[in-house]
Amino acid sequence: MPHSHADLPSSFIELLSSLMRSPSVVGAEHSFFRVLQRELEERGARVTWYEGLLVAQGSEPDSLMFSAHIDRHGLVCTGPNEFQYAAFVAGARSDLLGNSVSESLMRKIVDRFDGESVYAYEPWSGAYRGRGEIKGAYICENRNNLIFEVDGLEHVVAGTPVAFTDKLNITEHALVGQLDNILTTAALVHLFEEGFQGTAFFTAQEEAGKSWRYLLEWFRRFGGSTNQLIVVDTSPYPDLPSAAQNNLILRHKDANAVFNPRLTERLVAECQALGLSYQFKDTYVEAINAKLIANGDAPHSLGATELGRIISASNGLVDGTTLQVPSSGYHTMQESAPVSSVVAFLHMLSRLAKFYTNPH
Repeated sequence: MPHSHADLPSSFIELLSSLMRSPSVVGAEHSFFRVLQRELEERGARVTWYEGLLVAQGSEPDSLMFSAHIDRHGLVCTGPNEFQYAAFVAGARSDLLGNSVSESLMRKIVDRFDGESVYAYEPWSGAYRGRGEIKGAYICENRNNLIFEVDGLEHVVAGTPVAFTDKLNITEHALVGQLDNILTTAALVHLFEEGFQGTAFFTAQEEAGKSWRYLLEWFRRFGGSTNQLIVVDTSPYPDLPSAAQNNLILRHKDANAVFNPRLTERLVAECQALGLSYQFKDTYVEAINAKLIANGDAPHSLGATELGRIISASNGLVDGTTLQVPSSGYHTMQESAPVSSVVAFLHMLSRLAKFYTNPH
């Protein structure tokens, strides 16, 4: 049965709307961690900060572990009236190091944000530093980098993050906005409101490919021999009808590692118990690739997730699987998640929390 936005808890919608208004540009997430700490502590969680990581725990922290990244795309000032794509800067991806961003990726982004309203903020406190508008972008061939032209932020100094002006829009069929990854972040905070007693990790700089390092450091400090981790995120599809084909997205593996089969099967069993439809993203991509290869075209990557990177690098210390919400318009201000999928995702989190946490 299709769901409407009326099926979503009003407290979740209010939280998501509020968090979307708090900036968290990749590489400048500190002020958002402050906002997140307050929201989590108000809901009874014990919160600890580490470099690039905020950890929220209940009374049974080892019962179940979730992880969501909290960074979103934006710009950063790199000189007088000069702005660059924050993920490229945070990831130190310039031609100077031989780790350049591909021209195809830059061309994909170059026109994506024309006319978007943006605002600058102080990275530590989140204090507002003025608003502007993106007038265009171009590829600087000398630096092999993407430079944005912004009107109205001429006074901003180098190092200042610039966030996209964003707010949650709700249509009949979807939640719309810069959802990656504020949607699943809000869902984990909401889970504590429902009495979750496990652990939730909130990581920085996932869009720059660095978040797994912060998470792995925590597990090397405190982790036992087996760590069952469920990483939550959105998962891109070409359009909203494609995204709405299934309630939830699972994976057996990504480009870096095979995920924990027992935990993945647990998610399958819970989906079936709740009557939720699901798709394995790796199987979906492999089916597309078979057609591409048959036509002589290059196959798509299976994708690199935070979980795959940490499994690959942890030598067996960390294991787990992913649970994702399908969406369209990935990495834009119009990313859209089907309402039915968001409802299913919240139900799934609640069910998992009840299954793994002993009742008091």
